Amino acid sequence: MRHADQSEVHVHDPQPPNGRHDQALRAILGVTGIVIAGSAAAIVGAAGVLAGVMAKTIVTPPAVRSDDTRVVAVDLPGGTITLQRHRDSVLPGDYSFFFSAGTGHARVGEITARSAATVTRRILSVDYGDLAAARRGRFSGWLYTNPADLGFAWAEVTISTPVGPAPAWLVPADAALRSTGWVIQVHGRAVRREEALRAVPVFRAAGYTSLLVSYRNDGDAPASTDRRYGLGDTEWPDVDAAVAYAAAHGATSIVLMGWSMGGAVVLQTLTRGRRADLIVGVVLESPVIDWRDVVAAQATDRRLPRLIARGAVVVLGARWARRITGQDVPIDFARLDFVERARDVHRPVLLLHSDDDGFVPPTGSRRLADRRPDIVTFVAFTEARHTKLWNYDPERWNVEIAAWLAQLPAP
Repeated sequence: MRHADQSEVHVHDPQPPNGRHDQALRAILGVTGIVIAGSAAAIVGAAGVLAGVMAKTIVTPPAVRSDDTRVVAVDLPGGTITLQRHRDSVLPGDYSFFFSAGTGHARVGEITARSAATVTRRILSVDYGDLAAARRGRFSGWLYTNPADLGFAWAEVTISTPVGPAPAWLVPADAALRSTGWVIQVHGRAVRREEALRAVPVFRAAGYTSLLVSYRNDGDAPASTDRRYGLGDTEWPDVDAAVAYAAAHGATSIVLMGWSMGGAVVLQTLTRGRRADLIVGVVLESPVIDWRDVVAAQATDRRLPRLIARGAVVVLGARWARRITGQDVPIDFARLDFVERARDVHRPVLLLHSDDDGFVPPTGSRRLADRRPDIVTFVAFTEARHTKLWNYDPERWNVEIAAWLAQLPAP
């Protein structure tokens, strides 16, 4: 899984007895029909190890982000940068480019030239760092790195969550349109609140106050005792606390918006939270609807057998595997599967997903939309990839959200 962060592993369970461990490995790998004998036993053991490694990677937050894009040339007088060509660097639109291990940040836009190995883009700004000296960097859909970049009034606030005080950004609605409607923005895995800044203008124009939250283990909020992601199964109480905060500060109707893994967190908040009565709708951008789809897709992307993905899911859902993954509690994948739980969704949903997402396959989103056409509005993009729909086509993205918000009951 991308962006995995190395954290200390906390051992909460003694080593399971050998018989129990063998039985678990058989549960993971028995689907293949491999007979555990001779060299086949070695194959089974290796597959079990790979499944355990993949499982731990999925739930371990990243400490650093790797620079995966080579800088070929920088022409500051001409205002262009030439980069290694890959799936993200060739996307149309405006993006952030973090360089030199995060010590610098630029914004890049229009593609001016491309070859089989490189792509040249217009430099929109260099916010900090020495871009001329950069050798590597990484693309991001954030574009904005701080609420101040938007030009609106904003404040840093604190939300009391079950794991402790968590920082959030509060951006009040336009004074001329201000109502008691709020939107709570929930970022995805291995990123932070900055991911959701792109959505503030369209919600603000519709009269919504925006609350961009942090949650356990994201690097801004306090860590949980195990310092592991729960893929939505453990993070939702922090968002539920944000709902309570909004209610205490005047919100009478709330839209939840979740990005990537934040979509899984939002759906858990909707169906398990204490104040679901305040939630009038949900917006999902490149969301995780069924984690088993995502794990399988990641295995395929890394040219691993699907068997390893199935094994990783078993490991993450097993109490005996805490010694492997460091989790306090196993993950309930059935509870996270909103294809099977489609009937539990009880509010209007706007679902935005790119057919070539490249990280979270759109299959789960499409299946949820097919099962709940009564309340799910599905908007498909192409070429935009994962959580970069706004960057790829901001006009369409904003129009779709504004039109959907207009159909909700007025606060």
